Amino acid sequence: MALIMVRTVIVFLVLLIIMRLMGKRQIGEMQPFELVITLLISELACIPMADASVPLLYGIVSVVTIFVLHELVTLIDLKGKPFKALLSGKPGVVVNKNGIDAYELKRNRLDVSDLIESLRTAGYFSLDSIDYALYESNGTFSALPKKDYEEKQTSLPLVILSSGKFDEKNLQFSGLSAEFFRGILHNKGVKEKDVLVLTADGTGKLYLQENGKKYQTMQVEYPGGRTW
Repeated sequence: MALIMVRTVIVFLVLLIIMRLMGKRQIGEMQPFELVITLLISELACIPMADASVPLLYGIVSVVTIFVLHELVTLIDLKGKPFKALLSGKPGVVVNKNGIDAYELKRNRLDVSDLIESLRTAGYFSLDSIDYALYESNGTFSALPKKDYEEKQTSLPLVILSSGKFDEKNLQFSGLSAEFFRGILHNKGVKEKDVLVLTADGTGKLYLQENGKKYQTMQVEYPGGRTW
């Protein structure tokens, strides 16, 4: 028991030193290769701590080797832009002044609901309240709001139609029917299957974007003066 405790203390101190040498970013927002290295270190450190039959030196040498690899990869990441994009990826601009970039969303393995969730987390509820939004290479989300963005989000927008499919739960919450929105799309000459996203807020403001086209907003009156 005492041997295991001593080995654990030694591995802990070695890991502490290694993580400090790797820099602050390693304990903050990590790039993909840094996450892989961190996972490897945790696995390598567990073996000599849990199994007394494994020489402690083996674990330490493995962790130090991973540290050396980290330094080499970091050097490549800093010195060569093509390698940086390959190792860490690059930011994806998912919203621009034309609206949502569906290609960038797919490239980042995301859909409209993921984007809207990220927007809400950042404090933006309306898609038309921002000019740009992007996912950084480390997975964090950033958005550039319009100057008057607070005036554009006075009510909670609901995703009514996404990728050509109605959201039944949001329709039920709004108290509006799919036929009501189909009528609006018909008047605009927009096919349901071509809609990337359609949102509606409680004041009657709609945000509509077709696949491959710039978004448009419109003000409508809900049946029965419905609001939320």
